[in-house]
Amino acid sequence: MLNTLFVNDVQQTLDQFRRSVDQMFDNFYGHQTTPAPASRRGERTWSFSPALEHGWTENHLNLRAILPGVSESDVRVTIQNGQLVVEGERQAPVGFENSAYTQLPYGKFWTAVTLPSGLDLETVNCRLHSGVLDIQIPIAEASKPKQIQIQTGESRNAISA
Repeated sequence: MLNTLFVNDVQQTLDQFRRSVDQMFDNFYGHQTTPAPASRRGERTWSFSPALEHGWTENHLNLRAILPGVSESDVRVTIQNGQLVVEGERQAPVGFENSAYTQLPYGKFWTAVTLPSGLDLETVNCRLHSGVLDIQIPIAEASKPKQIQIQTGESRNAISA
């Protein structure tokens, strides 16, 4: 279960690194490193990948996505095929066209986390506050560990032969 989340963290880190290198070359050369669609030639494209973190409590899996400057109407959270998908768009401020210099990424984003089994996917809670999206997924009661009572005292049962 944790291995799956760790592999996704590594993949997202590598994706973020690739985007950072692409943006560095875009800023240095003043153009895109990948060809743009014909309808977008001359426009700058931005890339944005939110940072994700996760942790467990006794009753929940907690995920957090850092989405600075993203409003509730610009983000969507879904669960499909055993994955939690966070997608949306971080809008560039008005006046940030081709001639703007920035080290902050903007644009559409999409990230998915493979969810382990044993979660109650019917009661997922999401809350966006101060640029932080908190997602809380309860652990299903059937998946929680159950303590088995140990009886004490002597019990002598005869075994007949």
